[in-house]
Amino acid sequence: HRYYGKSHPTSDASTDNLIYLSSEQALADIAYFVVGMNVQYNLTSDTKWIAFGGSYSGNLAAWVRLKYPHLIHAAMSASGPVLAKIDFFEYMDVVRNSLGTCGQSCVKAVEMANRKVNQLLKKKSGQKTIDNLFNLCDPIDPTNQNDVWNLLESLADNFAVIVQYNKDNVGLPITIDTLCNVMTNKTMGSPLVRYAEVNKMLMNIFGEDCVSYKYDEMIEELKETSWTSQGVSSGARTWTYQTCTEFGYYQTSESKQEFFSNDFPLNFFLQQCSDIFGDKFTDKEIYGGAYRTNSIYGGLDLQATRIVYVHGTIDPWHALGITSTVVSESPAILINGTAHCANMYPPRSSDLPALKAARKEVGKLIGQWLQES
Repeated sequence: HRYYGKSHPTSDASTDNLIYLSSEQALADIAYFVVGMNVQYNLTSDTKWIAFGGSYSGNLAAWVRLKYPHLIHAAMSASGPVLAKIDFFEYMDVVRNSLGTCGQSCVKAVEMANRKVNQLLKKKSGQKTIDNLFNLCDPIDPTNQNDVWNLLESLADNFAVIVQYNKDNVGLPITIDTLCNVMTNKTMGSPLVRYAEVNKMLMNIFGEDCVSYKYDEMIEELKETSWTSQGVSSGARTWTYQTCTEFGYYQTSESKQEFFSNDFPLNFFLQQCSDIFGDKFTDKEIYGGAYRTNSIYGGLDLQATRIVYVHGTIDPWHALGITSTVVSESPAILINGTAHCANMYPPRSSDLPALKAARKEVGKLIGQWLQES
């Protein structure tokens, strides 16, 4: 994908230079690649190309079949959030429901801990408790609203990241079960203490010494434009740009369920676009970008044949995906109990029967489609 990995099509990743970064350009690159390979290897006109992708590239796999049906014969789209949506509050709703698969006491404990954090932030002594319990890199200043939002979002993210990749086959040693075992273990102390323990577990996994939550530091990193800078080489700046111009996907706390109170409202995310990329990234522009994306590709009413959509109920991204069949020749498979892109990981004997069945079904469909002209 242009602008990611080793693709550096411009001198740097300045906002002006990101003008050529979009899903439409990426799809055209795929089309160009297919045409080029057909020529280079003298492939005959009955050669069938099949697009495979998961997550954002799951979108691209479906969209390239929609946009270039003469080049792409069929597609497998795993966990693709094909509906662009600015306020993606449903994400945290699914996180809550997925934790609930371990029992409501786990959900309740997270809610109680979260409320306690909010209470403590209001008092000087409480702020010290938060600094120490959660090992913050800097003492929290509760008058800095962006810092508070950023801190609360990163504590919520401890749960979101584990839910999203729950039991995938790459080896995050923590699962929803691990989180809920900690959150419901009263011998460890109050829900707040258990919440801090989860934070410590995640810091250990990701090799962090302290919790960095300073909003301005985060923005400065994402404003860096050199290809070798952390924000660009990790893909964070380029992906943030695509959320601001095409997709939204902001995982806000705006849900009526109030799982994380309203700890990181939509405004927290919208302002990042103008803070990072400049004043022309107004709310109106951001909403217009997502509207345009859905107009181009069709959102959940994507009209293309020979695509199989695969999602898992645990994965928060399924809330923006095609989870029931819209076009009869493009079936949707919703796997009960799996997370993000589960069918794309190497199989193992402990996989859920529904996951094994989904992989079989995908293979069968592709086999059938290869027989079709």
